[in-house]
Amino acid sequence: MAKILVTGATGKVGKHIVSALTAGGHQVRALVRRPEEVSLPEGVEVVRGDLASPRTLEPAVRGVDGVYLMWPGIPVEPRVVETISAFAARVVYLSTDVADLAEGEQAMSFHQEIERQIRTSGVSWTFVRAIDFATNTLGWADQIGRGLVRWPYGEASRSLIHERDIADVAAHVLTSDGHDGAKYLITGPESITHVEQVRIIGEVLGREVRWEDLPPDAAREQLTAAWRNAPFVEARLKAWASFVDSPERVTDTVERLLGRPARTFRSWVEEHADDFRQGS
Repeated sequence: MAKILVTGATGKVGKHIVSALTAGGHQVRALVRRPEEVSLPEGVEVVRGDLASPRTLEPAVRGVDGVYLMWPGIPVEPRVVETISAFAARVVYLSTDVADLAEGEQAMSFHQEIERQIRTSGVSWTFVRAIDFATNTLGWADQIGRGLVRWPYGEASRSLIHERDIADVAAHVLTSDGHDGAKYLITGPESITHVEQVRIIGEVLGREVRWEDLPPDAAREQLTAAWRNAPFVEARLKAWASFVDSPERVTDTVERLLGRPARTFRSWVEEHADDFRQGS
């Protein structure tokens, strides 16, 4: 059985990858910043390390067969990929729906830059390019609790993916053959509008939740103040606007890889109903 280093092992996806790998009988080494504060399944080897400090990575990556790499949005550090490629045979990188860069083309996101570093590192690689997570809708929890969600582009159709589907795909790719050089775009099984998402959340919680379209200019001001990243806000607004006329694409990649359909948004809400109640 393979020995896998999991970065972000306590995160939304990482914790499910750890569970999937251990359930499959694989050895798991978890990279965490504060080992004394984490609780992971029995048998998981917990090591201290931080992607922001590449020198801490070498002891963690020595002796593993593969690495699950996620990037927490910190500045890109080339020594991370260099260290992984020096000691591991395979890396699976959790990316997003980005275009491949042409030779010499400037990266528009850290995902593109890290993908490029991995492609040229010499290590065997697979990119799991996940559409936005369903868990991002927990950002509406306070509004859900008040019975009214004000957000831009209610008719934008999204194909949000369950974090456990991301984890299952990553675990499968890490521990089976035939995925070298693959770029897997994974989505939920359907594209549903923001309005429909809110309706489903309300139905599952057993409460009436109304939708009100927030004008883009007001949304820009509010989200920039909340997220403190104007370019990211602008990119989100542009994407949501595009999904009104052209719904976010849906792929069958999860089903092809795992032999079962991707989990629905309703099933995700049912699993996270208490999170909405606690956040409201």
